[in-house]
Amino acid sequence: MRNSQSVRAEKRAPGTQGAQAARGRRQAPEPAGRPRGGRARRARRVPDPTALPRRALARLRRAWDRPLTGYYLVAGSAALIACLGLVMVFSSSQIQALRSGLPPTYYLRRQIMAAVIGAALAVPAARMSVKTHRWLAYPLLAGSVLLMALVQVPGLGRTVNGNTNWLDLGGPFVLQPSEFAKVAFVVWGADLLARKQQHKLLGQWKHLLVPLVPGALLLLGLMMLGGDMGTAVILCAVLFGLLWLAGAPLRLFGAALTGTALLATVLIMSAPHRVTRFACLGASDPGPNDQCWQVVHGLYALSTGGLFGNGIGASVEKWGQLPEPHTDFIFAVTGEELGLFGTLSVLALFAALFAGGLRIATRRNDPFVRLATGGIVTWLAVQTFINLGGVLGLVPVAGVPLPLFSYGGSSLIATLYAVGLLLAAARSEPAVRTALEGRKRRVRSALLRRPGRRR
Repeated sequence: MRNSQSVRAEKRAPGTQGAQAARGRRQAPEPAGRPRGGRARRARRVPDPTALPRRALARLRRAWDRPLTGYYLVAGSAALIACLGLVMVFSSSQIQALRSGLPPTYYLRRQIMAAVIGAALAVPAARMSVKTHRWLAYPLLAGSVLLMALVQVPGLGRTVNGNTNWLDLGGPFVLQPSEFAKVAFVVWGADLLARKQQHKLLGQWKHLLVPLVPGALLLLGLMMLGGDMGTAVILCAVLFGLLWLAGAPLRLFGAALTGTALLATVLIMSAPHRVTRFACLGASDPGPNDQCWQVVHGLYALSTGGLFGNGIGASVEKWGQLPEPHTDFIFAVTGEELGLFGTLSVLALFAALFAGGLRIATRRNDPFVRLATGGIVTWLAVQTFINLGGVLGLVPVAGVPLPLFSYGGSSLIATLYAVGLLLAAARSEPAVRTALEGRKRRVRSALLRRPGRRR
C-alpha cells in the first residue's frame, strides 16, 4: 500500500494520468459554430413587436377588472361632460341672448343653477341604497304623470316652436316634465320587472307586458299631446331595452317594431314639418323655402372647424345663421370652435360614460340593478345618437338635447339624477364599498399626517 506522499507526488507529476486527462480536456476540440479564440458571444435577442401591445393590453385588462373602474368612469366622464357643456353653452348662447335683449350670461346662469340643483340631487342619490331607489319608483312615476297632465291645462303649459311640453311655474322658472318621465319610467319599469322575475312570472306574456306596456303608452300619449315626438322615440327605445334585458322573446320585438313603425309613419305623415325633416336627410343645400337651413348650416359649422377649431367664442354660424345653437345644435358650434379634436374628445367622454354604465350592469346579479343601469344607458345612448345624428344629417332633427351638454335645465337635472342612480348601483357592490372605504381611510390618514413626519 502506497503512502500519501507518493500519491500526492504522482498527482503533481506532469506525466501522471490526472495531468494527461486535464490536458485532454483543455485541448478538446471546440464545438462547431462557436468562435475560436475568446469568450463565446451571446446570441442577440430578436425584439418581439407584439410584446409592448400585449403588455399594454394586459394592464388595460387589469385596470378594467378593478372594482372602482365603472364607478370612476361614470363619475369622471359625467362631470367632465357637464363642465365642458357649461363652457360651450356660454360660448354658443351669448349672441342669442343679446339678440333677445338679455344679458350675455343669461343662459349660462340658468344652466349653472340647473347644474347645482342636479348635483344636489345626484350626490344624495349616489349615496342612497338601491332599496331606497326602488321605493321611490312609484312616487316618481305618479309625479311625472301629474306634471305632464298639468302641461295640457290652458294657462299652465307653455308652447315653444309649436310643441307644448313646458310647465310655466311663474317668472323665469319653466319645467319640462317629459325629461323626468324618462328616468321615472326606467326606475319604475326596472322595479316592476325585477319583482316579477323574483317570482318567476316573466315567462308569461301577460306578466311581461302588463302593466309595463300600458304605463309606457300612458306616458307616450301625454308626450304626443304636446307634440314631443323626439322624447317619445327615446321612451320607446327604453321600453324595448327593458324588455330585452328581461329576456323577452325575439318574436315579440318583431311584432312590436312593426307596429311601432306603422304608428310612427302615420304620425309623421300627419304633420308637414315632420315630413320636411325626413326630406332633409343628407341635404347639402338649404333647398326650396330654406327648409333644410338648420341642417345645412350645422354641417357648415362642423366643416369649418378644421383639426383644432377656430377657438372658444370664434364661431361664425352662431351669429344668426344657425338656429338653436345652444340647444339642439350645440355640437355643431363645438366642432366649429374646438375642431375635430374637440368633437372626438366629447365622443370619447360619452363612450366612457356608456362603458362605465354597462360595466356596472354586468357585474351585478341583482335584477333591479341590471335593468335600471341598462335602461339608463339605453336612454342616454339613444338620445345622444338622435342629437348627433340630427346635427350630421343622418337622422331627422328631433329637438332633443345632448345629455349633460346642451342647454336645458330639466334635462340636466334629470340626467344628473340618473348618473347618481348609476353610482348608487355601483356602490351596492361589496367590493366597491370596500375599495371606497379603504380609499377614504388612506386620504384621511394622509391629511392628518404632519409634514415633519414624512420620510
